[in-house]
Amino acid sequence: MAAKTKKMALADKLEDLSEDNFKKFCHNLLDRREEPRVRRKRVEGKSCLDVADVLVSTFTEDGAVTVAVQILRQIGCLAEAKELEEETGGQSSKPGASDTAVPSAGATAVNTMVDGKHFVDKHRVQLIERVSSVSPILDELLEKDVLKQEKYDEIMGLSTTQDKMRGIYKCLSTEASKDILYRYLEKNEKYLMEELKAQQ
Repeated sequence: MAAKTKKMALADKLEDLSEDNFKKFCHNLLDRREEPRVRRKRVEGKSCLDVADVLVSTFTEDGAVTVAVQILRQIGCLAEAKELEEETGGQSSKPGASDTAVPSAGATAVNTMVDGKHFVDKHRVQLIERVSSVSPILDELLEKDVLKQEKYDEIMGLSTTQDKMRGIYKCLSTEASKDILYRYLEKNEKYLMEELKAQQ
């Protein structure tokens, strides 16, 4: 039997919740103070599958599972939290490697620091010069409220990708915003990121 994707496992687990517990889950998701935050309009009145989509698009697949497990525990759904961990833990490329696969969302935060500096700060010059597709990064930063629409439009209007990247850097005022950029680059500029990590 084919393994479920983490998103489908997450959607199925949300569907298993009672209506009351699903409301509590959504309330706690909106109440999170850590970045990135989820906007109310993306969750209110949405289905379990819609909320699973929001979790994955906001936190990545691994991060979505981590956040969902935390919230399930907060609202007292301990069995569901445990089941979700078990269902998503064995989906790494090697069977039995679940112990190293699950914590990857938390590991992202740790790995962003290099010699006391954030990864995206340390490699600023190379990232400005070599990141090729900037528009999707801008879309991501707008979606996560790192950029406001006015600043997004201003940066999109710049003529070169290098100027756009410099504009993005000017808006990265918090560690959380740098983490969002880092996660995007990990997902979409894989080879560049691997090369930069090898230089450390």
